Amino acid sequence: MGILDSKIPSGPLADKWTKHKNEINLVNPANKRNIDIIVVGTGLAGGSAAATLAELGYNVKTFCYQDSPRRAHSIAAQGGINAAKNYQGDGDSPYRLFYDTVKGGDYRSREANVYRLAEESVNIIDQCVAQGVPFAREYGGLLDNRSFGGVLVSRTFYAKGQTGQQLLLGAYSAMNRQINRGKITPYNRHEMMDLVKIDGKARGIIARNLVTGEIERHSAHAVVLATGGYGNVFFLSTNAMGSNVMAAWRAHRRGAYFANPCFTQIHPTCIPVSGESQSKLTLMSESLRNDGRIWVPARLEDAQAIREGKLKPTELKEEDRDYYLERRYPAFGNLVPRDVASRAAKERCDAGFGVNKTGEAVYLDFDAAIMRYGKEKALTSGMKDADDKTIRSLGEEVIEAKYGNLFQMYEKIVDENPYKTPMMIYPAVHYTMGGLWVDYNLQTTIEGCYAAGEANFSDHGANRLGASALMQGLADGYFVLPYTIGDYLSQDIRTGAIPTDTPEFDAAEKEVRDRIEKLMHSSGTNSVDYYHKKLGKIMWNKCGMSRNAKELQEAIDEISELRKDFWENVRIPGAADSKNQELEKAGRVADFLELGELFAKDALTRNESCGGHFREEYQTPEGEALRDDKNFKFVSAWEYKGEPKDAVLHKEELKYENIELKTRSYK
Repeated sequence: MGILDSKIPSGPLADKWTKHKNEINLVNPANKRNIDIIVVGTGLAGGSAAATLAELGYNVKTFCYQDSPRRAHSIAAQGGINAAKNYQGDGDSPYRLFYDTVKGGDYRSREANVYRLAEESVNIIDQCVAQGVPFAREYGGLLDNRSFGGVLVSRTFYAKGQTGQQLLLGAYSAMNRQINRGKITPYNRHEMMDLVKIDGKARGIIARNLVTGEIERHSAHAVVLATGGYGNVFFLSTNAMGSNVMAAWRAHRRGAYFANPCFTQIHPTCIPVSGESQSKLTLMSESLRNDGRIWVPARLEDAQAIREGKLKPTELKEEDRDYYLERRYPAFGNLVPRDVASRAAKERCDAGFGVNKTGEAVYLDFDAAIMRYGKEKALTSGMKDADDKTIRSLGEEVIEAKYGNLFQMYEKIVDENPYKTPMMIYPAVHYTMGGLWVDYNLQTTIEGCYAAGEANFSDHGANRLGASALMQGLADGYFVLPYTIGDYLSQDIRTGAIPTDTPEFDAAEKEVRDRIEKLMHSSGTNSVDYYHKKLGKIMWNKCGMSRNAKELQEAIDEISELRKDFWENVRIPGAADSKNQELEKAGRVADFLELGELFAKDALTRNESCGGHFREEYQTPEGEALRDDKNFKFVSAWEYKGEPKDAVLHKEELKYENIELKTRSYK
């Protein structure tokens, strides 16, 4: 076991990033023209990085498995993006954003990275406004803000319920400008199959053309991985169905340490599972918790009657409802962090108060907000004696303006009108805080290989606050990586173009072809989805919202057996040298089967509860997470050794010099 060097600059916290930028090496514009960079993944982190690096003068190649960067999963982020602008004048500041993020992550994130994120947040908004992102605005013309879970201020900028899509269009337009200038060469419908190292440095990738099946070699002086998270290891998640861990995992197999794989976020406001044949889950934005009140029936017999269809939620009187978050966490109420809200929903449903047919749903009710907004609008419109019908109609107009597309989406999926009856929600796998270990420069343990956005572990600790994913992706891509990668590339100004006809490229391509050949020639009878679903059930049942030592060990053993069966009995129709989506899925599921075991091993090793990692053996009498700062105040970084069971643990000790570690309370 080794101790990792995070390369955090010395000096006061507020000065570290400025000091670091002033001291690192730069590449002059004339030399940038001779340096190539590969960016894998073109969501917010990858798209913003590619556009900015190309604008600086580097030659950039981008790779995405989608037919267009506009289809990156970043578009699914609905509710907003955090920034410490303090437009509301409610006491916000970069320090408060820093503090809330570290506290929200249950004191398992790296101080210096989080403070840098808070600093750069204010620049992100200016950048995106300049690109034309249509953020919501107040009456006076200033950008509007709303609150998200885990904070006491309004710092979330939003574009209705389409914030991720609008931000991605901004990054995509910046990319397009560079494509037209010839500074970005896009490779859409291409998937990274392996990382190529020469003399210990990342010097390129092996990619598969997903349309023709052709295996291609691409070289560069540095490789940036911005490929998102690994939530689809659970099969059912809010992620796009194509989201996968392949690029990060193949880099891990080449020597990049994988950090905190067990830190996975369960989102509290998702549309509940409807049946066994379902292939993905739909997220309802956390912004809805600003105005929606979460409740279950206060009496078991009422919950039973609702499940049986004998009672409607609108027929239940106020005193017969349990607004359990408001009851348990009066200071934050419905705006507690995601991990707290998710566990509370599970606890109520496990106790028998669930409200859908399976008993795994709670209500998110907008009735009070509709009436509150309606009264306000009636008064400002000069209607002092408006009746309830008029007030309700006016309130629904306000709610539609704020959340209309989300309500429309819910009604299309569930076939119920959320203006008239409460939404049903339940927690589901969403975001992954774990990822490739990176230092302060966002470089992995492989020289020249960088990871940005959700693909790295660095900013969120054990739990991510809502609206912070977009913030991290854009901070990494627009404002961090373009500085820090130059420090490394300053050593390459005389290297020249990297050739692809080398023994290292030969060996990497052979490994890729051999792996594909092995998958295609399995004589089994089971589909790829058969294995993915089995893995997902193991992960959800034994590594999901709560875990314990016994079930984690069972998960390790079961996943190991499932992986062995996969390689012996999976069946992939079609051919390898053409479009073959089953082959694509097979490669991704093969990696998930390795990651899943490491996930369970990491969770078993961490004998504490923190954030999204909840070990049943380690909780307070009230059922809250019980951290162990004495023994587990570190980042778990795993070194690949062939089999997940043989992975070697390395630790990065976390130092908190600017924040006092406290029991995380939202009461």
